Amino acid sequence: MISRRLPFFYGWVIVAVAFVTMGVGVSARTAFSLLFPPILDEFGWERGVTAGAFSFGFLVSAVLSPLLGRLMDRHGPRVVMELGVGLMAIGLLLAALVDQPWHLYVTLGVLVGAGSVCLGFTGHGLFLPNWFVRRRGLALSIAFSGVGIGSLVLLPWLQLLIEHTGWRTACTAMGILVLVLLAPLNLLLARRPEDLGIRPDGDQTPIASPTAGQADNVVDKAWAAIDWTLARAMRTARFWWIAAGYFCGLFAWYAVQVHQTKYLVEIGFSGRYAAWALGFVSFAGIPGQIALGHISDRIGREWVWTVGCAGFALCYAALLLMRDAPSPALLWFMVAAQGILGYGVTSVVGAIPAEIFQGRHYGAIFGTLMGIGIAGGAMGPWMTGALYDATGTYTLAFCIAIGCSLFSAVCIWLAAPREIRVVAGRVARR
Repeated sequence: MISRRLPFFYGWVIVAVAFVTMGVGVSARTAFSLLFPPILDEFGWERGVTAGAFSFGFLVSAVLSPLLGRLMDRHGPRVVMELGVGLMAIGLLLAALVDQPWHLYVTLGVLVGAGSVCLGFTGHGLFLPNWFVRRRGLALSIAFSGVGIGSLVLLPWLQLLIEHTGWRTACTAMGILVLVLLAPLNLLLARRPEDLGIRPDGDQTPIASPTAGQADNVVDKAWAAIDWTLARAMRTARFWWIAAGYFCGLFAWYAVQVHQTKYLVEIGFSGRYAAWALGFVSFAGIPGQIALGHISDRIGREWVWTVGCAGFALCYAALLLMRDAPSPALLWFMVAAQGILGYGVTSVVGAIPAEIFQGRHYGAIFGTLMGIGIAGGAMGPWMTGALYDATGTYTLAFCIAIGCSLFSAVCIWLAAPREIRVVAGRVARR
């Protein structure tokens, strides 16, 4: 049995490790947006073909996500995270040798994409909700806000490397950083608080107590009493509403993430200015994620997901307006809408299915849902690039992304996690 002081702090140690891992791991994947222009310049490949490497990696991640959930259920986060570190580091290091499109697909696509699904939102969403109940939204949002710090620090640094030493050197440097920093750090992880004889939220209630560490937040007791397996979950409408919401939400998210830098350069901004904008999107997401995560513990997950989807819709609207009037004011409005509001979806992406399908097999269920969502994230960059190649403009693609953002919000309201478990701030009013 561990000391009495450790229960409260150990959950936040897990959050701190996730914060750093997300900051490095997700930034390494986001860096594709910075690598995209110099790769196009060097090889002259079509945008759809080049952006397709990012999309193909996401498709592979989508296939692997359900398997990742089962691996998490069986072996815990330490194995999953170290697997992700190895895959991502190898992919980045080998990317320095790319000279054919299929090389790009294997390295920055498959290997980095597969590593990022372990080190990113999917991997951490599989186990972080186990450590918190009352503070679930807040804890997830703090962990995921590491992406903002990582992007603000790493993306401008990578842009400088690209400008002064080339994109290949930048890939090598990022691969070394992933391996040296994240491999030892993730040895600190444990699977569930119960494995250490403690409770979620650091509660001191004896572990033998059947109600320890849990708020009286169950609305539909019959639903909550079901031992949810993946097969049972897939026979419910709620599962597919979440899947559709995640698919459309990630479509909009990653379409802008990949094409934003190239678009901004083409309408008149410098490459360095566009890189800082990409970094500040994630930096702006830090207060947005934390605030919206905390708010989701008070008012519900559906409202926060809706705010996030509205942020992406406003982001695309600003980009369309900038085509004819590329003003700094519109650029920073776009950054704020995408970062402060849009990235708020990450604070509830793990909480929404956890409220509905909490149980022993949550890893397999969440992994499958994120696999479907990642498929949307894969389609977004590829379709956006293909539509640009076909039409010579991003207008149609950006309008489709706005529609996806709005539909995603509707889907999560129809999934209705509030009808299964209310958030802590609603317990007294239930």
